Amino acid sequence: MSTALTPPADAIPPVRHPDAPAPGELLGAHYDHCFGCGGGQPHGLHLEAKAGEGVSLTAEFTVTPAHQGAPGLAHGGVLATALDETLGSLNWLLRVIAVTGRLETDFVRPVPVDTVLFLEAEVTAVSGRKIYSRATGRIGGPEGPVAVRAEALFIEVKVDHFVDNGRPQEIQAAMADPDQVRRTRAFEVNP
Repeated sequence: MSTALTPPADAIPPVRHPDAPAPGELLGAHYDHCFGCGGGQPHGLHLEAKAGEGVSLTAEFTVTPAHQGAPGLAHGGVLATALDETLGSLNWLLRVIAVTGRLETDFVRPVPVDTVLFLEAEVTAVSGRKIYSRATGRIGGPEGPVAVRAEALFIEVKVDHFVDNGRPQEIQAAMADPDQVRRTRAFEVNP
């Protein structure tokens, strides 16, 4: 693990926001066009995350033929994306907007096409704007063999990060959404 992923000595335990979704509640897509969780991406991961206890969650996605790298196996970049999406979804439990600052991924075993990958993630510490987290992906269920794991550092940002850097038509459409929760969630993970 990189020293950048080690919380400083003065880091504090994460605190679940009082308005965070209840344990067991499906988080839903943060943005319909997100490759990780959105339903508007035909070849996306369509990852579904559920709130867990504390600042944790579980998620699942099925590796399809569109996700393969080597014949019959998931592409490593797709697996890293699944971990990043899962880790980014944790920020909804803190009710902060944050982007990936660093992601270190370990590929433990191959993941065949048609496999359901079961992901578990948790925030481990917070220090100022820095959010430290980790995730594990298992083949076939919560007790299955570990296939991938990651540690990440997310950085809390303001919505201006997206407004200043995103394509104007998508930003304007998201900002114009009359549903305040959907509007807020559109900017919750990853730049």
